[in-house]
Amino acid sequence: MIDTPTVDWLALSPTVALLLAAGVALLAAVVGPAWAQRGVAAGVTFTGFVAAAVLAVVVVHETTAPEVLLQGSMARDDLAALAQLVLAVTGAAVVLVSWGERRSVGAGGEYYALLATAGAGMVLFVGAENLITLFLGLEWFSLCLYVLVAIDRERETSLEAGLKYLIVGGFGSAVLLFGSALVYGATGELGFVEIAAADTTDDAFLFAGLAMIIAGLAFKVSAAPFHMWTPDVYQGAPTSVTAFMSAATKVAAFVITLRLLVTAFPEQSDVWTIAVAVLAAISLAWGNFAALSQSDVKRLLAYSSISHAGFMLMAVAANSELGAEALLYYLVPYSAMSVGAFAVVAARERELGRPVTLEGLAGLGWERPLYGVAMWTFMLGFAGFPLTGGLFGKLFVFSAAFDAGYWWLVLVGVAATAVSLGYYLNVVRWMYMRPGGELRLAPTGGSPPQDSPLAVAVTVCVAVTIGSFFLAQPILDAAADAAASLPF
Repeated sequence: MIDTPTVDWLALSPTVALLLAAGVALLAAVVGPAWAQRGVAAGVTFTGFVAAAVLAVVVVHETTAPEVLLQGSMARDDLAALAQLVLAVTGAAVVLVSWGERRSVGAGGEYYALLATAGAGMVLFVGAENLITLFLGLEWFSLCLYVLVAIDRERETSLEAGLKYLIVGGFGSAVLLFGSALVYGATGELGFVEIAAADTTDDAFLFAGLAMIIAGLAFKVSAAPFHMWTPDVYQGAPTSVTAFMSAATKVAAFVITLRLLVTAFPEQSDVWTIAVAVLAAISLAWGNFAALSQSDVKRLLAYSSISHAGFMLMAVAANSELGAEALLYYLVPYSAMSVGAFAVVAARERELGRPVTLEGLAGLGWERPLYGVAMWTFMLGFAGFPLTGGLFGKLFVFSAAFDAGYWWLVLVGVAATAVSLGYYLNVVRWMYMRPGGELRLAPTGGSPPQDSPLAVAVTVCVAVTIGSFFLAQPILDAAADAAASLPF
């Protein structure tokens, strides 16, 4: 008799829902009529993300204590479920943003199938409990993103971005895999808990493997100096794909980074906390100063995401429940602001028919009041202004870092926030204090295209950005329950 592992289908249900949606979307692309492919695929994918969000809530409700499943390969706990909820809502919003995007290749079911498959990989990834599952989940969604970035084959910038992401992402994955091999060689274990229990405190191979794993994950979170792919890929990829990458990839990568470091390497915390703090400081400095010189809005937002990776790394470096709560809270408004900002850029791109620069935003606040108000809300949220969740996100991160003794990192974060005002407020200035002139005219004349799904996505993102300020305590309570899943 073969001893097969017991499968917890409830824990796997968000992943299964997205895989089913991807299968139906792909089937629609193959056998469905051309006129119905995009609508069916988009509707099914949106339904899949909504179902995954609902199932993640059910998992939270049904989980009484953290549990390791499938012979130690994955975990069912509040941390994974909360991350899955954020990922699913983010994916649903991106489907709405994608609806109005026109492309000659990939406009049908293929695009939406890849989007759902990438979401499924991320949903599995955040629950990884050993190094094999971690790597498989990483490659699962990374391969989908490589294709999505380059899916507009007639745009040279999309192909260039896809190639760059493939090369650099593959290198980052190889570094992580090599580091995992060194850790396995030093401990003889793959599970996070088992690695922590191994008696290898002073093993050089263990520390070398840990360093390479941190470097590999730093590629995925766009932390400097491992950020070199981010501006070019964000700029060249289709804007809806950029929106998904900027939010979902960060949620998945930061959650697994926190889980891995806290669970597998508690005895080495005096080393990795310093390394993560240094990465945070470099990301804050590099991201903010580089953003000041950008005129292309997507590149500006790319460097902004690098700086926000620095803020989130501050929470990881704290190595405490307070830090975990701060990180999980931060990811909620950040995801909404990031998807929303790129959605506004997508709307302006479709109106102008070309990439959006700061000059291309001129007059947007007066011409398109919804998008103008939304964009300045997102910019003020990124900067940490009151009445947005960005304020509490930064305050919680600073509190966790200071409580852990990283007062110098808090000073770096405050200085970086001050620098960021230079480019965030500049975006608002261009929208309201510069006349649009001929830039506001669509390439073919007439009114700009109507895109109700995108407008709905932008409105939801604004609601989450502001709502996370007024409903900070419930979100923080959910984050506290999720943080309790980790062995601090």
